[in-house]
Amino acid sequence: MSETSWSQRLFGGFAKTSEKLASSLPAIASGAKLDNATLDDVEDALIMSDLGPAAAGRIRARLADKRFGLEITSRELKEAVAEEIAAILRPVAKPLEVTAFPRPQVILVIGVNGSGKTTTIAKLAHLFTEDDYGVLLAAGDTFRAAAIGQLATWADRAGVDLVRGPEGGDPAAIVFDAVKQATDTGIDALIVDTAGRLQNKKELMEELAKIRRVLGRLNPEAPHDVVLVLDATNGQNALSQIDVFKEVAGVTGLIMTKLDGTARGGVLVAAAEQYGLPIHAIGVGEKMEDLRPFDPDLVARVIAGVA
Repeated sequence: MSETSWSQRLFGGFAKTSEKLASSLPAIASGAKLDNATLDDVEDALIMSDLGPAAAGRIRARLADKRFGLEITSRELKEAVAEEIAAILRPVAKPLEVTAFPRPQVILVIGVNGSGKTTTIAKLAHLFTEDDYGVLLAAGDTFRAAAIGQLATWADRAGVDLVRGPEGGDPAAIVFDAVKQATDTGIDALIVDTAGRLQNKKELMEELAKIRRVLGRLNPEAPHDVVLVLDATNGQNALSQIDVFKEVAGVTGLIMTKLDGTARGGVLVAAAEQYGLPIHAIGVGEKMEDLRPFDPDLVARVIAGVA
């Protein structure tokens, strides 16, 4: 997909979020100056658009420092908001790169059921194969009914192999087999699906700890990445998932999905402000090419509605 096409997909995908923010931002009369009342309205608009109180307060303060008492148009206000959103997002923008040596780079992908985890795994595989990396998937979510079959279907679409076991089987054993196969066949990236049953954190924690022990025996550096997939439609509730998975799994980075189906995409900014975790990629659709590395400047302009 060309950069122009991806930009168009992003503007279309974030339409609900940008429309919500645009409709909430104060209208600026010709010749008006940026005053406290307008700044209060801007802060309220950002909070209502799920950017969260901390990010909204930071943006308000930065606007006050730079533009207070100066004339400003509605367009200039949006552009200023976009720049301050970008300033929050730039430090956390980090593509998921294959750098491990020796290979494979082991990437555990975690997230609650329904977050888009399985499809995101396949889309990640597609991104890596586009860069000529060899990719192998491991069906480590043996708990959820049909999870293995769903991942197998997506693996076929992505054109990559899958290591699988029986439903209800031992995820650590599957991961062991997958690492051995990846090592023996010279695979660059091994992407591991994991269970997302947060209703029993103890079981999930024990399962992930066992997977880590198995990985440690085969490669002391693995897992190299623990990527949490978040569903943007959850809005601020997505932040509580970060809290839990950081505790349970030691999250090293985030991918946010389903930004095309919600007006709550501002939670991406709230996550960046609150946690500072790397944001690797975002998803704005179901197609294989609808997951792309995170571009903070483009996303900031999209959220603020600056074409």
